[in-house]
Order: sequence, then structure tokens, then C-alpha cells
Amino acid sequence: MAQDAPSGEPIKVGILHSLSGTMAISETTLKDVMLMLIERQNAAGGVLGRPLEAVVVDPASDWPLFAEKARELLEVEEVAAVFGNWTSVSRKSVLPVFEELNGILFYPVQYEGEESQRNVFYTGAAPNQQAIPAVDYLIAEEGVERWVLAGTDYVYPRTTNRILEAYLISLGVAEEDIMINYTPFGHSDWQTIVSDIAAFGSEGKKTAVVSTINGDANVPFYRELGNQGISAEDIPVVAFSVGEEELAGLDTAPLVGHLAAWNYFMSVDTDANYDFIDDWVEFIGDENRVTNDPMEAHYIGFNMWVQAVEAAGTTDVDTVIDSLIGQTVPNLSGGYSAMMPNHHITKPVLVGEIQDDGQFSIVWETSGLVPGDAWSDYLPDSADLISDWRAPLSCGNYNVATASCGGAAE
Repeated sequence: MAQDAPSGEPIKVGILHSLSGTMAISETTLKDVMLMLIERQNAAGGVLGRPLEAVVVDPASDWPLFAEKARELLEVEEVAAVFGNWTSVSRKSVLPVFEELNGILFYPVQYEGEESQRNVFYTGAAPNQQAIPAVDYLIAEEGVERWVLAGTDYVYPRTTNRILEAYLISLGVAEEDIMINYTPFGHSDWQTIVSDIAAFGSEGKKTAVVSTINGDANVPFYRELGNQGISAEDIPVVAFSVGEEELAGLDTAPLVGHLAAWNYFMSVDTDANYDFIDDWVEFIGDENRVTNDPMEAHYIGFNMWVQAVEAAGTTDVDTVIDSLIGQTVPNLSGGYSAMMPNHHITKPVLVGEIQDDGQFSIVWETSGLVPGDAWSDYLPDSADLISDWRAPLSCGNYNVATASCGGAAE
């Protein structure tokens, strides 16, 4: 049955992703998938019978510029919601703007946790939905005893590695069996660091690299692993920021067998995923363009927003924020993801092995969906904190030990 064409005043949707600079390799596709989702929704009758209009800006991998562009979207364009950001430093840059102007941000990328803000809906993985299960997998399936925590030098890798270090120590891993290294955005000379990793892994204990390296620095990192002959059998790398999009530009031969932990892979065998891939290829006009985890997160978040607006009968921000909690939509991995009171969602966790065609073979997955935990149980400052944005609590950092809200929405 044909849908009535949407009419009336368009509902504006902001798209806040870097289309230039070091993060464009990862973020451009997220802009593209949002355009596809909006086009499809308009073909299905729009929202509240009105057409959606995409408003695209380019914060250019410049963290302060993210805040300026967010303000432009909310104040000048008056968008109903924003889908955007990749790095945590860019998200931290825009948080005060969304709080001040009372906007809605859907954030689609795995992050370090330790945050729950009323105006943000976190559709990417929290550490307990990616980092912790990946470590559990490496211990159980690969027998890993020594750990290299390698990351880009900003808040997401540093906080995630703080959580992972505390978690490993809680499991009895000695501090001398944990090596931590940070490099700048866009880092290109990996020869010394990879040599150090090789030396660290040569002392008789099974060693793995847990990588929170972001953006285009991944290309020379993996290339140098290949140059130095470090195979996945010797020292497996499990990455949290390398998906199909990043692999598309690489010679994957030296990377076969290395791992990534995500909540979705393009190779997932479900009808919903095949339909999504077909829609994507048709929209983008290039059968070689891949899909990846943050694209699925936008798919989930966008559909939750549509449902919440339709249920609320309005795009009023406060009403939609309340309406979003409890929304449940299909994910692409099979099953349904739900928006929880802490503004995080339920997700399956998958570990995939890199194949020579740049795709991932899924080697492990959780038995069910994992609820995102905003506050890590392994950091003393956050172990007693919970987040619940429903009345009467309406708090992002409620301390169950002191029965008090921490004040500002963190």
C-alpha cells in the first residue's frame, strides 16, 4: 500500500560528522547513511506526516569547531535532533551546547563510558559492551597473559585503558604484564612502537594488543605490523575502532586473523542485515562501499527517534527525550535493541576475525543482548554510580551509597 507523500513544514535533522581532516575516513560514511535513512523515511511518509530535511555541516575533525557547528544546527537551523560525532573529545566539546540549548544528540560510536547526559542518547557501545568482553574472549580463547593497551592520545583510549587496566589487575594480571602506549591523531611512524610491542611479546607469555587507535593512524599501524612480520598467531590485535570502512583502504593480507570487537559486522547473517546492505548499495551507487558498526548504531538511533516522535505526537525536545526511554527497535544482528533509562541501549557483542577480503568472520558472540553501563564497576570513582533519567530520579550520576545525585549531569 503506497504511503501518502509527506507535506507541510519540514522537520530538520542535523548531521554533525567530519567530512574532512583525520576523522573523515570514518565519519563520511555516517553522514551518507543518515542521508539514506532520511530519504527512506520520507519515502515511507515522513514523520508526523511531514518531510524530513537533512542539514549537513562539516566540523572538519576540529574539536572546538564541533561546538560551533552544533550551536549553528540548534540555534540557527533549529533542528529537531542531531546525529553526529565520533571521537569522545568532539562529543565532550558539544555537550555544553546541547545542555544549554536543550537539543538532542544521538552518538553512534563506542566510547569510554563515565558519562550520562540528559540530552545525549548513546547508541554505540559502552566499555562493558565491547572492551571487557573482548578481553574475556582473549583470555578464554587465546590464553593471553600479557597485554599491550595501544591508543590514540585522547579521552576515549585513556579512560578505556584505565578501566581495562583495573579490570586486568582485578583478574590477577601483574602490572609488569601490561604495557600502555599513546600516540597522536594521525600518527604515521610506527616502526619503533611496533618493535617495542614485538619485544614485549617475546618473553614467553602469550601477548595481545588491545587497540583504541583511531582514524587514519590505523593504516600505517597495521602496515608496520605486516612489515615486521607480526602475525595474528604471534601477537593478535583486537581493535575497537577498526571496522570494514577502515579496512577498505588496506592490503589486508598481513592482517588476516587479527580481530575486532563490535556489536555489528557486515557479515552478520540476518535478513534485516541483507535488506540494509541492499538499501545501502542502491542508495550509494557503489557495490564496493561497505557497512559497519557505527552505521548500524545510527540505524538504531534514527528508528528510535522516529518511533519516539510518532509516539509523542510532537518534536518537542523534552517530550521526545521522555518518549525515547523504552523504545525498542530491530537491530541488524538479530533481535531488538532497547533504549534504557540511562540513555544507553542493549546490544549483542561480537568478535570478528579479519578476512583477506576486508570482511570479518564472526568467531564469538554473547549469548544475548548486553545492557550498556554508563559507569564502570572497575573504577572506584564510579562503582557506586547509576544513571536513570526517569522522574523522580532524573539523574545521570546518582550515588547509591550516599543516596544523592552528583549535581550536574555528567
